[in-house]
Amino acid sequence: MREIGHFIGGKHVPGTSGRYADVWQPMTGEVIARVALASKDELRAAVENAKAAQPAWAATNPQRRARVLMKFLELVHRDYDALAELLAREHGKTIPDARGDIQRGLEVVEFAVGIPHLMKGDYSDGAGPGIDIYSMRQALGVVAGITPFNFPAMIPMWKFGPAIACGNAFILKPSERDPGVPMHLAELMLEAGLPPGILNVVNGDKEAVDGILDDPDIQAVGFVGSSSIAQYIYARGAANGKRIQGFGGAKNHMIIMPDADMDQAVDALIGAGYGSAGERCMAISVAVPVGQDAAERLLEKLVPRVESLKIGPSTDNSADFGPLVTREAVERVKGYVDIGLKEGAKLLVDGRNFKLQGYENGFYMGGCLFDHVTADMRIYKEEIFGPVLSVVRAPDYKEALRLPTEHEYGNGVAIFTRDGDAARDFASKVNVGMVGINVPIPVPLAYHTFGGWKRSGFGDLNQHGPDGVRFYTKTKTVTSRWPSGVKDGAEFVIPTMN
Repeated sequence: MREIGHFIGGKHVPGTSGRYADVWQPMTGEVIARVALASKDELRAAVENAKAAQPAWAATNPQRRARVLMKFLELVHRDYDALAELLAREHGKTIPDARGDIQRGLEVVEFAVGIPHLMKGDYSDGAGPGIDIYSMRQALGVVAGITPFNFPAMIPMWKFGPAIACGNAFILKPSERDPGVPMHLAELMLEAGLPPGILNVVNGDKEAVDGILDDPDIQAVGFVGSSSIAQYIYARGAANGKRIQGFGGAKNHMIIMPDADMDQAVDALIGAGYGSAGERCMAISVAVPVGQDAAERLLEKLVPRVESLKIGPSTDNSADFGPLVTREAVERVKGYVDIGLKEGAKLLVDGRNFKLQGYENGFYMGGCLFDHVTADMRIYKEEIFGPVLSVVRAPDYKEALRLPTEHEYGNGVAIFTRDGDAARDFASKVNVGMVGINVPIPVPLAYHTFGGWKRSGFGDLNQHGPDGVRFYTKTKTVTSRWPSGVKDGAEFVIPTMN
């Protein structure tokens, strides 16, 4: 059986802790590899390696750093098919979905190629008598990323692309459930010309996470996962003086106004609610039709679409979605469906008993659709992270706006309408970090920033875009004056613009 260790100092290193986790193939339910779980000593070895390599990398001019990223982009495109197949095999998402995972990561690396411009500081000539003031952005040093199972290509690239472009060395702790793609990406960065030690991959569990949060040489940590762990990482990391990006769970609503194009809205709900088996932090999990008539028209079209979803193995390019990531994930999602029934919601489509012929041991579940869900139910309050869509009927626009605004999560939200005034009002007033107008999954492109509000995000700066550069750099401001023309004598007052 294949064993996956760590990638430290540009080399594959076997695990020495004696602890391992199984890597499953979700579409068959088979164990296909085992991955080493690092001890704090193994993590420390990676940090020491990164710390030694980072100063020379930071001293490399930004244009040369950008060239490494450009070569990396070329190599990923060379290996695109192999990466997508590996991702699908370990995660369970379909190969077309896996290709999208890779592409959205590459777009952030493409943005980071512009680092010579992005890191430029400001300059003020003649700010005072003979005085010039300028600022510069400098790398933090050694930084780290703790990334989730559901996007094993995209989120690592969102983290290490900007960080490395800015001159930092990076410690990546990917999910132990699907570690193959992050390891291959590290190999490609080395092949692209990245010096050994600048990108290290340390596989592990909570012991490795705590080691990252406590290590005095790691200056910043980016995390994506559940809200409870994001809050834990934010609290522990900040207590140790680190910068933290902590992105957590979501309960994303889609508002369907009475004037919406109902066919367009149903297409959006099917893709955004059930794509990738609902294992996305930006998945739509709550549909909010406004008014009784809109609700009935929506469900008339939505129910047969959910019933006809095609679930297949990851290798079936025609499947709408594949298996969930683990057997435990399937049981947890089924448990939420049971809870919804006990709470009084009406289950219009029940996918709990779905079995795929020839793949009976795989981690499959059919699509589920609830109606008459209310805001006091657990299936509304909590993130299910599976192919389950809840319909919450709103009598009017005011209630539809209130629901996502008052929910504890605030990652993404969408409104479908033909009314520009309603869309503008909604975008302005809703208390959520990312808004889509007739766009069901409002993930900003790489040159804007990605980040949720409330319990969906912890920390002051978002992922990628300008915030990514700000997060991985510190600003130094220099005030200079040269002797010529400077009067003699000490000055005892604070400098002013006079």
